[in-house]
Amino acid sequence: DGQPVRWALNWLHGVQLADRVYGPKLMMEICNRASQDRLQVYLYGAQSGTLSRLAEALPDAVPGLEIAGAEPSRFRQLSTDERSAMIERIRDSGAAIAFVGLGCPRQETFAYECATDLSMPVVAVGAAFDYHAGVRSEPSPRLQRLGLQWAYRLAQDPRRLWKRYLGLNTLFVGLVLLQRLRIWQPRGDGTEVPTRSLKHG
Repeated sequence: DGQPVRWALNWLHGVQLADRVYGPKLMMEICNRASQDRLQVYLYGAQSGTLSRLAEALPDAVPGLEIAGAEPSRFRQLSTDERSAMIERIRDSGAAIAFVGLGCPRQETFAYECATDLSMPVVAVGAAFDYHAGVRSEPSPRLQRLGLQWAYRLAQDPRRLWKRYLGLNTLFVGLVLLQRLRIWQPRGDGTEVPTRSLKHG
Protein backbone atom coordinates (compact mmCIF):
# COMPACT_ATOMS: atom_id res chain seq x y z
CA ASP A 1 0.00 0.00 0.00
CA GLY A 2 3.05 2.27 -0.02
CA GLN A 3 3.06 3.29 3.64
CA PRO A 4 5.97 1.05 4.73
CA VAL A 5 7.97 2.24 1.71
CA ARG A 6 7.35 5.86 2.74
CA TRP A 7 8.33 5.13 6.33
CA ALA A 8 11.50 3.35 5.18
CA LEU A 9 12.53 6.24 2.92
CA ASN A 10 11.96 8.73 5.72
CA TRP A 11 13.83 6.58 8.25
CA LEU A 12 16.77 5.67 6.01
CA HIS A 13 17.20 8.87 4.01
CA GLY A 14 15.33 11.58 5.91
CA VAL A 15 13.33 12.60 2.82
CA GLN A 16 10.30 13.62 4.93
CA LEU A 17 7.64 12.32 2.55
CA ALA A 18 4.29 13.49 3.88
CA ASP A 19 2.23 10.94 1.96
CA ARG A 20 2.50 7.82 -0.17
CA VAL A 21 1.69 7.12 -3.81
CA TYR A 22 -1.45 4.99 -3.51
CA GLY A 23 -2.37 3.04 -6.64
CA PRO A 24 -6.19 3.34 -6.50
CA LYS A 25 -6.04 7.08 -5.84
CA LEU A 26 -3.35 7.59 -8.48
CA MET A 27 -5.44 5.71 -11.04
CA MET A 28 -8.47 7.94 -10.48
CA GLU A 29 -6.39 11.13 -10.64
CA ILE A 30 -4.87 10.01 -13.93
CA CYS A 31 -8.31 9.06 -15.27
CA ASN A 32 -9.66 12.50 -14.37
CA ARG A 33 -6.79 14.21 -16.16
CA ALA A 34 -7.11 11.85 -19.15
CA SER A 35 -10.78 12.77 -19.40
CA GLN A 36 -9.96 16.48 -19.37
CA ASP A 37 -7.28 16.04 -22.04
CA ARG A 38 -9.38 13.57 -24.08
CA LEU A 39 -6.78 10.81 -23.75
CA GLN A 40 -7.96 7.22 -24.01
CA VAL A 41 -6.84 4.57 -21.53
CA TYR A 42 -6.29 0.82 -21.80
CA LEU A 43 -6.96 -1.69 -19.02
CA TYR A 44 -4.84 -4.83 -18.79
CA GLY A 45 -5.11 -7.43 -16.05
CA ALA A 46 -7.51 -9.03 -13.55
CA GLN A 47 -10.20 -11.59 -14.38
CA SER A 48 -12.62 -11.00 -17.23
CA GLY A 49 -15.60 -10.42 -14.91
CA THR A 50 -13.71 -7.87 -12.84
CA LEU A 51 -12.43 -6.15 -15.95
CA SER A 52 -15.92 -5.88 -17.46
CA ARG A 53 -17.23 -4.28 -14.27
CA LEU A 54 -14.27 -1.92 -14.15
CA ALA A 55 -14.80 -0.84 -17.78
CA GLU A 56 -18.40 0.01 -16.89
CA ALA A 57 -17.64 1.69 -13.57
CA LEU A 58 -14.82 4.01 -14.63
CA PRO A 59 -16.80 6.12 -17.15
CA ASP A 60 -19.56 6.49 -14.55
CA ALA A 61 -17.05 7.69 -11.97
CA VAL A 62 -15.14 9.85 -14.47
CA PRO A 63 -17.53 11.39 -17.04
CA GLY A 64 -15.94 11.73 -20.44
CA LEU A 65 -13.30 9.06 -19.85
CA GLU A 66 -12.75 6.93 -22.98
CA ILE A 67 -11.56 3.35 -22.60
CA ALA A 68 -9.76 2.26 -25.74
CA GLY A 69 -9.70 -1.40 -24.79
CA ALA A 70 -9.55 -3.94 -21.99
CA GLU A 71 -7.85 -7.32 -21.78
CA PRO A 72 -7.85 -9.73 -18.84
CA SER A 73 -4.78 -11.45 -17.50
CA ARG A 74 -4.07 -15.02 -18.61
CA PHE A 75 -2.54 -15.71 -15.18
CA ARG A 76 0.59 -17.21 -16.69
CA GLN A 77 3.74 -16.04 -18.42
CA LEU A 78 3.07 -15.01 -22.01
CA SER A 79 5.09 -16.46 -24.84
CA THR A 80 7.14 -14.06 -26.95
CA ASP A 81 4.55 -14.16 -29.74
CA GLU A 82 1.65 -13.66 -27.33
CA ARG A 83 3.32 -10.69 -25.70
CA SER A 84 4.13 -9.10 -29.07
CA ALA A 85 0.51 -9.52 -30.20
CA MET A 86 -0.78 -8.05 -26.94
CA ILE A 87 1.54 -5.05 -27.21
CA GLU A 88 0.35 -4.50 -30.77
CA ARG A 89 -3.30 -4.60 -29.64
CA ILE A 90 -2.64 -1.97 -26.99
CA ARG A 91 -0.72 0.25 -29.43
CA ASP A 92 -3.37 -0.10 -32.14
CA SER A 93 -6.22 0.69 -29.72
CA GLY A 94 -5.45 4.40 -29.74
CA ALA A 95 -4.79 4.47 -25.99
CA ALA A 96 -2.38 7.03 -24.60
CA ILE A 97 -2.07 5.43 -21.14
CA ALA A 98 -2.08 1.77 -20.06
CA PHE A 99 -3.19 0.71 -16.58
CA VAL A 100 -1.89 -2.69 -15.45
CA GLY A 101 -3.42 -4.71 -12.64
CA LEU A 102 -1.51 -8.00 -12.51
CA GLY A 103 -0.46 -8.05 -8.86
CA CYS A 104 3.02 -7.56 -7.47
CA PRO A 105 5.63 -8.23 -8.83
CA ARG A 106 4.17 -9.34 -12.20
CA GLN A 107 2.76 -5.92 -13.02
CA GLU A 108 6.04 -4.15 -12.30
CA THR A 109 7.89 -6.68 -14.47
CA PHE A 110 5.37 -6.15 -17.27
CA ALA A 111 5.69 -2.36 -17.06
CA TYR A 112 9.49 -2.58 -17.17
CA GLU A 113 9.66 -5.06 -20.04
CA CYS A 114 6.98 -3.48 -22.24
CA ALA A 115 7.40 0.25 -21.62
CA THR A 116 9.73 0.85 -24.56
CA ASP A 117 7.65 -1.17 -27.02
CA LEU A 118 4.41 0.49 -25.92
CA SER A 119 5.81 4.05 -25.99
CA MET A 120 3.22 5.28 -23.50
CA PRO A 121 2.95 5.56 -19.71
CA VAL A 122 2.38 2.10 -18.21
CA VAL A 123 0.97 2.51 -14.70
CA ALA A 124 0.94 -0.50 -12.33
CA VAL A 125 -1.98 -0.05 -9.93
CA GLY A 126 -2.55 -3.52 -8.46
CA ALA A 127 -5.68 -3.82 -6.36
CA ALA A 128 -7.14 -0.64 -7.88
CA PHE A 129 -8.87 -2.79 -10.50
CA ASP A 130 -10.70 -4.78 -7.81
CA TYR A 131 -11.55 -1.70 -5.75
CA HIS A 132 -12.87 0.46 -8.58
CA ALA A 133 -14.78 -2.49 -10.07
CA GLY A 134 -16.48 -2.99 -6.71
CA VAL A 135 -15.42 -6.61 -6.26
CA ARG A 136 -13.25 -5.89 -3.19
CA SER A 137 -13.67 -3.35 -0.42
CA GLU A 138 -10.89 -1.01 0.64
CA PRO A 139 -9.70 -0.90 4.26
CA SER A 140 -10.59 2.06 6.40
CA PRO A 141 -8.41 5.19 6.20
CA ARG A 142 -7.18 4.43 9.72
CA LEU A 143 -5.86 0.98 8.72
CA GLN A 144 -4.23 2.54 5.68
CA ARG A 145 -2.50 5.19 7.80
CA LEU A 146 -1.19 2.44 10.09
CA GLY A 147 0.30 0.59 7.11
CA LEU A 148 -1.98 -2.42 7.63
CA GLN A 149 -3.65 -2.56 4.25
CA TRP A 150 -1.66 -5.71 3.51
CA ALA A 151 -3.24 -7.43 6.54
CA TYR A 152 -6.72 -6.39 5.41
CA ARG A 153 -6.07 -7.77 1.93
CA LEU A 154 -4.60 -10.96 3.38
CA ALA A 155 -7.79 -11.50 5.37
CA GLN A 156 -9.83 -11.07 2.18
CA ASP A 157 -7.78 -13.48 0.07
CA PRO A 158 -5.49 -15.58 2.28
CA ARG A 159 -4.98 -18.50 -0.11
CA ARG A 160 -3.59 -16.28 -2.86
CA LEU A 161 -1.67 -13.74 -0.80
CA TRP A 162 -0.13 -15.51 2.19
CA LYS A 163 3.04 -16.59 0.36
CA ARG A 164 3.55 -13.14 -1.14
CA TYR A 165 3.20 -11.31 2.16
CA LEU A 166 5.07 -13.83 4.29
CA GLY A 167 8.02 -13.81 1.92
CA LEU A 168 8.15 -10.27 0.56
CA ASN A 169 7.17 -8.44 3.76
CA THR A 170 9.81 -10.32 5.73
CA LEU A 171 12.41 -9.65 3.03
CA PHE A 172 11.50 -5.95 2.92
CA VAL A 173 11.83 -5.50 6.70
CA GLY A 174 15.10 -7.42 6.73
CA LEU A 175 16.67 -5.36 3.94
CA VAL A 176 15.56 -2.09 5.53
CA LEU A 177 17.23 -3.11 8.79
CA LEU A 178 20.42 -4.15 6.95
CA GLN A 179 20.51 -0.77 5.22
CA ARG A 180 19.96 1.04 8.50
CA LEU A 181 22.83 -0.92 10.07
CA ARG A 182 24.98 -0.18 6.97
CA ILE A 183 25.59 -3.88 6.41
CA TRP A 184 24.05 -3.84 2.91
CA GLN A 185 23.22 -1.16 0.37
CA PRO A 186 21.51 -1.42 -3.02
CA ARG A 187 23.21 0.01 -6.09
CA GLY A 188 21.54 1.99 -8.84
CA ASP A 189 21.95 -0.90 -11.28
CA GLY A 190 19.93 -3.22 -9.04
CA THR A 191 22.85 -5.21 -7.64
CA GLU A 192 23.69 -5.53 -3.98
CA VAL A 193 26.66 -3.91 -2.26
CA PRO A 194 27.74 -5.33 1.12
CA THR A 195 29.16 -2.45 3.11
CA ARG A 196 30.68 -4.49 5.90
CA SER A 197 30.93 -8.11 6.89
CA LEU A 198 28.34 -9.58 9.23
CA LYS A 199 31.12 -11.65 10.80
CA HIS A 200 33.60 -8.85 11.35
CA GLY A 201 31.26 -5.83 11.50
